[in-house]
Amino acid sequence: MPKQPDTRLTPEQLTHTISSELLAFDTTADLTAFNGVLGQERAVNAIQFGVAMKRPGYNIFVMGETGTGRSSYVREYLRNEGKRQATPDTWCYVNHFSNPREPRALKLNPDEASVYEGHIHELINQLLATFPAVFEHPSYQQKKAAIEYAFNRRYDKAIEQIEREAHKRGVAVYRDASAISFTPMREGKALDETEFAQLPEAERDQFHNTIAELEQMLGEQLSELPQWKRESSNAQRELNQETIKEAVTPLLEPLRMQFAQQDEVTEYLKELETFLPRLVLEELVDERLLELREEYNKRTSLEDALLPNIATRHQSNSGAPVVYEPHPSYANLFGRIEYANEQGALVTNYRRISPGALHSANGGYLIVDAEKILSEPLVWEALKRALQSGQLKMESPYAELGMLNTTTLLPQTIPLQLKLVLIGSRQLYYLLQEYDEDFRRLFRAVVDFDGDLTADPEHVEGYARLLRSRIDEQQMAHMTQAGVMRMVEFSARLSERQDALSARIGEQFDLLSEADFLRQLASDTLIDDHHIERALAAKKDRTGRVYDKLFEQMLDGTVLLQTDGDAIGNINGLTVMSLGDTSFGSPARITTTVYPGSRGLVDIEREVALGQAIHSKGVMIISGFLGHRYAKDFPLAITAHIAMEQSYGYIDGDSASLAELVCLVSALIRCPIDQSFAVTGSVNQYGEVQAIGGANEKIEGFFRLCQARGLTGKQGVIIPAANCRNLILSKTVIDAVAAGQFHIHAVSHVDQALTLLLQRPAGKADKQGHFPKGSINADVVQQLRSIYRSAGELPEDKKKKKQ
Repeated sequence: MPKQPDTRLTPEQLTHTISSELLAFDTTADLTAFNGVLGQERAVNAIQFGVAMKRPGYNIFVMGETGTGRSSYVREYLRNEGKRQATPDTWCYVNHFSNPREPRALKLNPDEASVYEGHIHELINQLLATFPAVFEHPSYQQKKAAIEYAFNRRYDKAIEQIEREAHKRGVAVYRDASAISFTPMREGKALDETEFAQLPEAERDQFHNTIAELEQMLGEQLSELPQWKRESSNAQRELNQETIKEAVTPLLEPLRMQFAQQDEVTEYLKELETFLPRLVLEELVDERLLELREEYNKRTSLEDALLPNIATRHQSNSGAPVVYEPHPSYANLFGRIEYANEQGALVTNYRRISPGALHSANGGYLIVDAEKILSEPLVWEALKRALQSGQLKMESPYAELGMLNTTTLLPQTIPLQLKLVLIGSRQLYYLLQEYDEDFRRLFRAVVDFDGDLTADPEHVEGYARLLRSRIDEQQMAHMTQAGVMRMVEFSARLSERQDALSARIGEQFDLLSEADFLRQLASDTLIDDHHIERALAAKKDRTGRVYDKLFEQMLDGTVLLQTDGDAIGNINGLTVMSLGDTSFGSPARITTTVYPGSRGLVDIEREVALGQAIHSKGVMIISGFLGHRYAKDFPLAITAHIAMEQSYGYIDGDSASLAELVCLVSALIRCPIDQSFAVTGSVNQYGEVQAIGGANEKIEGFFRLCQARGLTGKQGVIIPAANCRNLILSKTVIDAVAAGQFHIHAVSHVDQALTLLLQRPAGKADKQGHFPKGSINADVVQQLRSIYRSAGELPEDKKKKKQ
């Protein structure tokens, strides 16, 4: 057997190693807490730029992987930055007295909203205490009596004239509350109906004529009675208004003094002073309403007309607000107008305006998840309009769609000045950049959080301090040095790089919490490395049901896989399956058949629509490699079928192309493949082996199968040399490699894999492109030439015949 190429990896090359000198402490209690975000200098500089840039259009898009701490860091940074900025003005909606359907927006200083509201509450209390009691004052009653006396006197004079004339004519006049009547008299005595009927007819007729003349005179005397009533009512109304105004003006004086320097508020108070007398008359003086209205109803009516609807509240030195909206629906962002059902009708007023997150964040920062905001109907376009116009306009989006058929409000727009911070994925950012021109103009500040950070001493120390911060925050037990080193190893495993740590800190914090829980169950004082190992094993057990079922099928022969012996046209490939937040490696049998024909390489997965684009690309690259390397002097005249056996779902990725190429060569030259190996790797058209993903899971998946069947000392996995930096394998695999029971080979060219798997030298071409006789590559050329010759004569054969 030829000497094996030097491709075998040592145990030290299979994992991340860290010197204990980098972690010079006994427990995390010896460390100081870490504040900020670890290893994200680019992102930190970008967010500092985005916050400092005050020109329009520099809203911020924060992108990166979930769990990198992007959201928590951005919120914390903005809160700290906001505290150093000026507190924005407070806005409230108030009654627009001349047009209640269009409430006004009133601007107040940051700490004055509660002051203004308090003054209005006091005003309402004083109004309730003042009215209608003010109308019981002797001065008012005297003036009211004078008005009533003047009216009654004019009325009485008119009646007295009629009474004198009637007395002359022998007719009595009777007055009651509602009518005036005439009765005939004889000898100073009024006649009743019986007595009047006994009078002679001529006398009765005369009395009738006289009474008719008196009634006509009465009508003429009282013809101006409606005018007298109007004059009296007007005088009474003027008296009431003057009385109310005299009573109200002092009540508004504290408000005028408090807001004397604010022209907008002063102007509104003038409108309020003009409106108040009418409100008091309607709500507190009108006797018809007062009979039906209880005290709390009167207060409610006054509050609905006078109290401000405060949209934002700020303390005087609170700084710029930072608001995170977890559910960015239209109503939650822009606010909503609520309705009440009164006798079957929907009614509303300015007090039923419910502000949204844009109101609360105005003058500061609004943080929203980009995916969520794009999934809400009508929100994205409305939000862009608000940012572009700098106006916060409350309107119902459903009214424009004809879905709202009741009267609504049109509140006055509020100037909008804030920075919108969207948090989303890189893919979403680039999609918006490509398809939304408004997005490009509005979000010129991008903050990109890296998924990994280099495992240099500074970052390793910072990582340990970050764990200390989490321990303090969650009140967990401290960790030993060994525990921190195991967490560093886990972080490197997440990043799939020996020289890096993963920035997906959320998953690592979850592991820390689970390890602390196991520590509590064991009644241990500190979190050690074995607690972390147990937490990892427990999670693997919780999420591994599907993998265990598949593994059982491998062991009982349902899934056909060999881990020893030789076979022609059969090879063990390696795949990775992902389910939720867990992934595992699974061996897969790849087979190839070759025979003369003209179809070339046929990807069975693609033919049945199970092979995705990248997988089909890998098969086509194999075809290019075959033609370029072996068939320069003659065409390929083969038909080869490649299949991944017992796969019933979609297959993507080109990580099986190295295994497929070796399997094809085996089937072509009828040379058996050592089934002790599994292979993963991608090849290009020149036979160079390229890196793939999931190397750790793939190796551990095949090792588990070999271990269950019994390690022979020959089994192993072939991976691309470019993936050596990605290896962070479990201790079980490393121990088996150290004991010589399992092997991992790293190859950079297909020839190295051919030599290992076919147990023959691949052969290197000379300057003329000829391979050594007896080598694998020479046999491939010879076999391809033979297949083409069987299909038709070669060009050189034709030349020999002519000679």
